[in-house]
Amino acid sequence: MLALDYQTAFQLAPVGLVISRDRIIVDCNERVMSMFGMKREALIGESFKIMYPSPDEFERIGQRIATVMKACDVYADDRIMRRASGELFWCHVTGRALDPADPHAAGVWTFEDLSHTRRVAVQLTPREREIAAQLLTGQTSKQIGRTLEISPRTVDVYRARLMKKYGTGNATELLQRLMGAS
Repeated sequence: MLALDYQTAFQLAPVGLVISRDRIIVDCNERVMSMFGMKREALIGESFKIMYPSPDEFERIGQRIATVMKACDVYADDRIMRRASGELFWCHVTGRALDPADPHAAGVWTFEDLSHTRRVAVQLTPREREIAAQLLTGQTSKQIGRTLEISPRTVDVYRARLMKKYGTGNATELLQRLMGAS
């Protein structure tokens, strides 16, 4: 039997793994390269920004991550990310800060591609993507508003836009579509 070392385990893990410092990719495994369609040289030393659909989402989600990690050193969400080809896809992201007092200083992140069960079916704006991700957590408009620092009424407006784009008649149908059900 072959000895399994940590580097081999890291490289062959079934989920994407990234080690980061100040939101810069220090190391990543093969699954991350495959998932995002990028070679190692294109990822190492780069900002996580290259994985986001827009710079605005990179900034807003980064602020939210810092707030959550200061309270608890682990952060997780489902969000829409971008492959090198430009294709958008749903991804489950979990991160742990090595120092909760400085959440972006150093961390370990996992990325799980959800596109096999959930696909991005319509063109969404950055804010619509954020609202869609928050809706999937089961939060109320008031809770989402607090998380995103917008009014609950604004959340309702975006929910209505999403319902129209997805051709649904109610919030339950919208959630089903967002989760990948037909």
